[in-house]
Parts: sequence; C-alpha cells; structure tokens
Amino acid sequence: MPHPITIVDAFTDRPFAGNPAGIVLLAEPAPEAWMQAVAAEVNLAETAFLVPRADGDHDLRWFTPTVEVDLCGHATLASAHVLGGANRFHTRSGVLVCEVADDGAITLDLPAAAVEPADHAGWDDVLGLPGGRVVAAWEGGGWALVEVASAGDVEAAVPVRDALLAFGGHSIVVADTTGDDAVPFDSVCRTFVPAAGIDEDPVTGSAHCVIGRWLAARTGRTTFVGRQASARGGTVGMEARGDRVVLSGTAVTVSTGTLLADPA
Repeated sequence: MPHPITIVDAFTDRPFAGNPAGIVLLAEPAPEAWMQAVAAEVNLAETAFLVPRADGDHDLRWFTPTVEVDLCGHATLASAHVLGGANRFHTRSGVLVCEVADDGAITLDLPAAAVEPADHAGWDDVLGLPGGRVVAAWEGGGWALVEVASAGDVEAAVPVRDALLAFGGHSIVVADTTGDDAVPFDSVCRTFVPAAGIDEDPVTGSAHCVIGRWLAARTGRTTFVGRQASARGGTVGMEARGDRVVLSGTAVTVSTGTLLADPA
C-alpha cells in the first residue's frame, strides 16, 4: 500500500530555509524498525509518522536517521502544516496541541524544559572558541545550554565532534540578545546533536522550549523571538507559560510523493 510523504521546510516562510522534515501519512501503525529504516532513507534531521485516530486526533512519532526522539518541534509544525494547521498529536511527550494564529502562523503547545547551572569549564575548547567566550552553562531536559558572550560567538562556533560527544552530544549554544538593540531577536542560537546523528540541526523547536523558559526566568518577560543561526536559518516565536512553551512559526511544502515500500 503506498503512503503519502511530504517534505516541509519548517520555521521559515520560503523554500530551502528553516528545517526540513519528512512527513509520512500512515493508515495504521507501522513497525518501529520500518519507520527507522524510512527515516534513514529520507536522511533529514527528523521524519515524522502520523496515524489518524477515531476522534480526529493523530498519533505522532519522530525519528532521526539513527534514533527515535521524545520531542521534535519542527516536525510537529510540519505535521500540522500538512494536516491543514490545527490538530492534536498524541506523542511520547504527551498530547501536543497545534492551532492557527490570527497572522497565519502555526502555534505549538510544548513542554518546557528547565535547566540548572552547570560547570562551563572546557566548553570554549569543545566549541572551538577563544578562552572566555563561554560565560555560563546549564543542564536539563537532556540538553546542555551553553551561553556565549555574543551572537557573533554563536556564529563562530566550530564544535569538535568527539569532544562534544564526550560532553553528552546534545548542546544548545545561545547568546541572550534581549539587551542588544543591534540584534532584532531576543536570542541567537545554534544546536548540535551528534549523539542523535545530527551534527548541526538547522532549526530546533525543542531547543527553544529550553531557551524560552530560560529567557523568561532571567528577564521576567514571557514572549520572545529567537533566531537559529544555522546555514539555512530560521525564526521561532516563543511564549513561556509556566511548564509549557508555546512556539510559533510558518512552514512551506517543498515536495510531495509516494512511499512505495510497505512495512514488513
């Protein structure tokens, strides 16, 4: 039985930017090994698999080319985009609600991740930066959040892959730019996830679940706009709501096709 597959660029308003995701529509659940093989074949940061439920909601699972993940923001946004904008997804991270905002953007109500202060010694070397450019670090939610002194330091980082893996292999490198009038964003970040088979993720929704709560704690504000400074680049709206962060963004369909390989 053929399965529709759509490639969507998420957290962008133009093709070939943002973060691409493969979205596979299934009539019924498929074996995990088959979904992992499809994700490896598609070879994007994440491929999402959707199965409709009797109540109109969908079951949603996300796979990188090497592992299944608990939460993926950009592939959730892409899934909602494929389904017309609004939906409820049942996932390993609970029920995630997507809606269409007045400006046409899609909002995603996701769990926030709290981080705690951690030792930042050694991170300059891990990120290939001169000494003193890393100013603090936090850990939580499976992430290391590493604060650098400026947006320029975020862009200049060249991680040493083996060293990053030795530090856990899941890193958000961020600059707080809320007080910098020259930068039209509240944060600038990049995300490196070699432990999940992704050396650098183009735009990472789950990372902004960390950043949104982190910015709210230090500024007292609740709404922010973040820029992910990867080669493709993308923009993510954030609204901190206690233990949730509502992300917002747009998405663009790049291609549609048919997956012919049936589950074994």
